[in-house]
Amino acid sequence: MIEKIIEKLKDKNIAILGFGREGQSTYHFIRKYLGEKRITILDQKSISIDDSNVTLITGEDYLEHLEEFDLIIKTPGVSLKDIDLTNIEDKITSQLELLLEVNRKNIIGITGTKGKSTTSTLTYEVLKDQLGDVYLLGNIGVPVLDEIDHYQDNTTLVIEMSSHQLEFIHQSPHIACILNLYEDHLDHTGTIEKYHQSKLNIFKYQTEDDYAIYSDDNSYLQDYMNHGSYLGKKYTVRFDFLNQIGNSTRLLDHDVFINDKVVYHDDKRMILGDHNLKNIMFVLTIVSILGLDFEKAKSIISHFHGLKYRMEYIGKYHDIHFYNDTIATIPEATINAVKAIGNVDTLIFGGLDRGIDYQEFISFLRDSSIHNLICMPTTGVMIGKELENSDKNVLFVNTLEEAYEKALIYTNKEMSCLLSPAAASYEFFKNFEEKGKKFEEIVKNS
Repeated sequence: MIEKIIEKLKDKNIAILGFGREGQSTYHFIRKYLGEKRITILDQKSISIDDSNVTLITGEDYLEHLEEFDLIIKTPGVSLKDIDLTNIEDKITSQLELLLEVNRKNIIGITGTKGKSTTSTLTYEVLKDQLGDVYLLGNIGVPVLDEIDHYQDNTTLVIEMSSHQLEFIHQSPHIACILNLYEDHLDHTGTIEKYHQSKLNIFKYQTEDDYAIYSDDNSYLQDYMNHGSYLGKKYTVRFDFLNQIGNSTRLLDHDVFINDKVVYHDDKRMILGDHNLKNIMFVLTIVSILGLDFEKAKSIISHFHGLKYRMEYIGKYHDIHFYNDTIATIPEATINAVKAIGNVDTLIFGGLDRGIDYQEFISFLRDSSIHNLICMPTTGVMIGKELENSDKNVLFVNTLEEAYEKALIYTNKEMSCLLSPAAASYEFFKNFEEKGKKFEEIVKNS
């Protein structure tokens, strides 16, 4: 496996595009297995690295040099939406593609606009319990080449795949899941169609021996799959018994059926909401494909607590229940959280404006039972102004500290206050984790 990757890289003039976590991981991989090979690192930000065999190209024009290289190992955070790709698209690869080229048969790839971290983690926990030799990698925070010298011929790799990672791949995993498709990441791709097509690359290069699992009650996915030519064996997941054609995972009352067999009764789980039940249905479909034990899988599912900063219960303070959901970066995720928690009296929301259409979210808020809408820059302010003439108590703040103070004043006792941005956090925070940690500290130290 490693030898095949080395063979591809050894004689190429290589550029590492982006020097964040994955770019640094790629650099260390090259140094470990290719010694003192000369490489170039390109990044908009200034870089300091003590290596005489590295050429640095940084600054505003760092993308103007791409045609000079034989191979460009791109990291997920770099957007090429405004770049002419005519002469360079075939040169672009990534850690994910390098691994898929040599080991796709052992890879389970999971993507979707929302839910992929939860589903990937739960899949990993279920498979780890029964198979043992399993790794959780990818967008969850672990570059896929970091542990490559530990992968064996039968090692199973569960990889969370973002649209950024899938955008330029020409290989697809053996088992691939698309949980859902919504509007997101327009700042990176430019259009919703390009964003969705990046996601669909997870199916695009599959063969008839592979498996494509998708939610066919998601309107975008249903349309793409009905009109696309994807070769993988299709397995569909939905919340009713309609369109039960081929291999299907369906819900009837509280029972999950795979084809005509009940495999799960939804009566005991720690992760709330219908969206998480859908995630569980995907995991059960993977269990079925792999021929694993459903009873053991159900035991793991029933004890799974979910992810930090995903509808995380901080606790009861000043007779108010506080929830932390900073991982919710699109409106649909916030809507799901409000529905799952059920007694939300105050919603704190808002973040970076990435050009997403918020009209359905505004309608949801207007019709909801939420009394207090605490609006933070930038999207929160925009949405709040649309709701100032409604029956909601619309409050504008600039910081999490101000938001918390308003929540204490206006939230009814024994009700819930939910922080769920419905937007990206990196306008004022490094990421959603930093924002979530900050809010948790504010609440607990009050």
